[in-house]
Amino acid sequence: MIRRLAIVGVGLLGGSVAKAVRAGGLAREIVGVGRDARRLEPALRDGVLDRVTTDAEDGVRGADFIVLATPVLAIEGLLSGVWRSAPEEAVITDVGSTKGGIVRAAERLTEQRRLAFVGSHPMAGSEQSGYGVARADLFRERTVIVTPTDRTEPRATKAVTELWEALGARVRVLDPGAHDRIVAAISHLPHAVAYALMDGTARFEADALEFAARGFCDTTRIAASDPDVWTEIFVANREAVLGGLGRFRTALDDLERAIASGARGELRAILARARDARETLR
Repeated sequence: MIRRLAIVGVGLLGGSVAKAVRAGGLAREIVGVGRDARRLEPALRDGVLDRVTTDAEDGVRGADFIVLATPVLAIEGLLSGVWRSAPEEAVITDVGSTKGGIVRAAERLTEQRRLAFVGSHPMAGSEQSGYGVARADLFRERTVIVTPTDRTEPRATKAVTELWEALGARVRVLDPGAHDRIVAAISHLPHAVAYALMDGTARFEADALEFAARGFCDTTRIAASDPDVWTEIFVANREAVLGGLGRFRTALDDLERAIASGARGELRAILARARDARETLR
């Protein structure tokens, strides 16, 4: 059992970790850290958190397990303070959607003070944000990617894997670079495309929005996600995102040419190839 769990960032993901850990009786004490004490009060009233603070270094002091659940660039900024204050025996992970920059920053700090850190990323979430939409079952039957390197302490990988499995998740292991490329393709690129589709329609065909039905709403649902969060993700993983946008642009150009030429055979082949690929997701 975890003696003291510190969660820095008690929004959708951090709040869901706290709720799931509390529901499973996996920690004796849960400490929540956030920038605004008022936003932490609902979790305190719910009994999900035992103590709250707006000071990250104070929050992680004495914790034997630490989860960093702020936006990705904020995680990188938090690491140095966490490294100063966390106990020697602490295990540290994060829930960031990108891993390369976070893991590199943690490994630089490990050269100065050896702490057990491994990155992780739950493939779960919502276009909504905040503690109010956190759920104890958010990770159940969902994939969590853990990203150890050859410098990761085995006890960190073991402890973090066991926590996610205890929360009902399926754990997969990838190196940080592979994680960032894969997640750019299946998560970051779709968000970028949804934002662009919504922006283009709103700017150039705004009158059409009053007729939007389920297909358009489903396709653009993730464009309702927090712009601050996704600005950081796109910047943090920009190389992989730009690569994905380039490949998408090529596919879109192929589709445009087939439509413009009226080449029914070519157009049908493109659509059928996409349909067949989509079928593999079932």
